Amino acid sequence: MVRTEPGSFRDRSARVFYSGEGVYRGLSAAALSEWESLERTRFWAELKAKGHVVRTTRLEEREAASLTAGAFPAVLSHEAVPFISYPYEWTFGMLKDAGLSQLEILSAALAEDFILKDASAFNTQWIGARPVFIDIASFERVPSGEPWAGYRQFCQMFLYPLMLQAYRGVPFQPLLRGAIDGIPPEICNRLLSTRDLLRAGVFSHVFLQARLAARYASTSVDVKRELKSVGFHKELIRANVQGLLRLVAKLERQGSRSEWSEYANDNSYTDADQAAKQEFVATVARSKAWSLAWDIGCNTGTFSRIAASGSKYVVAMDFDELAVERLYRALRAEGHKSILPLCMNLADPSPNLGWRGLERLDLAGRGRPDLVLCLALIHHLVISANIPMDEAIGWLASLGASLVIEFPTREDPMVKRLLRNKRDVYADYDLANFERRLADAFVVERRMPLESGTRVLYFATPRRD
Repeated sequence: MVRTEPGSFRDRSARVFYSGEGVYRGLSAAALSEWESLERTRFWAELKAKGHVVRTTRLEEREAASLTAGAFPAVLSHEAVPFISYPYEWTFGMLKDAGLSQLEILSAALAEDFILKDASAFNTQWIGARPVFIDIASFERVPSGEPWAGYRQFCQMFLYPLMLQAYRGVPFQPLLRGAIDGIPPEICNRLLSTRDLLRAGVFSHVFLQARLAARYASTSVDVKRELKSVGFHKELIRANVQGLLRLVAKLERQGSRSEWSEYANDNSYTDADQAAKQEFVATVARSKAWSLAWDIGCNTGTFSRIAASGSKYVVAMDFDELAVERLYRALRAEGHKSILPLCMNLADPSPNLGWRGLERLDLAGRGRPDLVLCLALIHHLVISANIPMDEAIGWLASLGASLVIEFPTREDPMVKRLLRNKRDVYADYDLANFERRLADAFVVERRMPLESGTRVLYFATPRRD
């Protein structure tokens, strides 16, 4: 069965599709010509060797024809990314590194008269903590006398989000989640202050772009033709790209603390509890070869690393962006390729978005796990987010995965802290009720109270009846 990727329709010269576990891209005649020229370049060979682009080969004609019934002149086969993620799920450092990676790829391409025809942040994916460029059909030979068509898109999807967080402390994730094409210059301009005009890049890349967008919004002027007539050339593009590289490299995230970023070092666990919890999780993680594990509420990734010891791939999620940023930086320094860190509020996870709700898939739609770690999280879902206990357990059961879950009782210091300034309307937050709900949806294979007496660990498998 061949399944077309719903989000690939925007490129009219190439379509992505799937067959079995394979990922393929059908090329038009024009895209095939660009591909054949790309394969002969030195920079392409170097990008492949360094792992900066997704591994790609061209199928033999007979195999391509059998897949698509001759619908495309040629078909490329791509390495499958373990788990697809989106820019609104990345940390500041991830978006910054993805942007720098695209600019460096573009700079290398320009040296051999190639360019990227767009600059979507969705064109970058992750293998662990390593950014990988996946839109191979975006490479084309530099059009004579034309500007870089992807410049505005790069600003909207990389530069403006990074500037807003670096200069104003405004998290970019909600903004990108709410606008699939990124933040327009006029919106970014309104969010920045007059004082920000003195900051690096704001006047030229934000203020002037907003003015130009307003000026040409209702005009019939052919800007591309005007630029061509005055002799626009590649060196101007190269200079712009180098300037963007310097600018993005200097942007830094505001803030060094958040509500939960210090949790790994400031929590209510005794050393004995922590050791027992790690051993419990390690026993489950190594009990079989798990394909995809989710660590939901991962904080700085202590248990994500344990899960990785027995899992092919781990998606580590937490709503605290700074905690995830610290995990990302550590994984990047190690060159880790089997843990993907993501910013995710499990009480409000990424939904289906885009055209017909199919361009960007919700969390489970991108790959269901076979193991879920839900540690020190259930009390936040029920008490902080007001999600009923049966709803929380029901969602976990809907994933169809084995589960390691931790229940902090009402005597636990963290639960008392959460209830301190709230009306206690959480009668369902009770150990006996939790265990009933868990047993309704799962088979509890193992139960272990921690020594302190206020937390209990469970390993459960899905009910099949």
